[in-house]
Amino acid sequence: MSEAQQTRERILRAATDVFAQHGLSGGRVKLVARVAKSNERMIYYYFRSKEGLFIAVLENVYRQMWEAENALELDRSPPLDAIRAMVDFTLDHYLTHPEMLTILNNENLHRGRYVSKSKKMKRLSSPALDLMSKIYDRGVEEGVFRSGLDPLQIYLSILALNYFYVSNRYTLSAYLGLDLAGEQLKLWRRWVAEMVVRAVKAN
Repeated sequence: MSEAQQTRERILRAATDVFAQHGLSGGRVKLVARVAKSNERMIYYYFRSKEGLFIAVLENVYRQMWEAENALELDRSPPLDAIRAMVDFTLDHYLTHPEMLTILNNENLHRGRYVSKSKKMKRLSSPALDLMSKIYDRGVEEGVFRSGLDPLQIYLSILALNYFYVSNRYTLSAYLGLDLAGEQLKLWRRWVAEMVVRAVKAN
């Protein structure tokens, strides 16, 4: 990796931390430069604006998730195992990347204003949906999945169930009087996997 690439990556990591902690409005370019041990001029050189930097951060958190998911090579696993593995992966990725959740929550407050401007987002989402389609199609061919389902809905179900649990576990723990970060997390993992498998499994 060239020095220029290293500088850009360092700025991107710093911006991820700053935006995760302070949000878009509070994430000052000056603070990003300080955390990155760089200067504002370099940030504007690589990303043109604070908005451009935030969009790059959004693209990067999605890219990291897809690359980690792709490394599992789930399209080579038995379909039912692949579904369970995707549930586990998604839950674990959210747990180990809390910055992704806070950044996406912040972007949702802006109603997707910035992520919709990304020219790369479609390319980032397509492989994930293609993977789910391959898993589902193979499951139907092998007779383990029922036909007529939409792979998109399967994928969204896995993302939504785990995203809601992880992003709301602290408030829900207080509200319900339970430790949703403890044993309940293990139960939720099994519950989501079983729920999705039951939804797609052939009778």
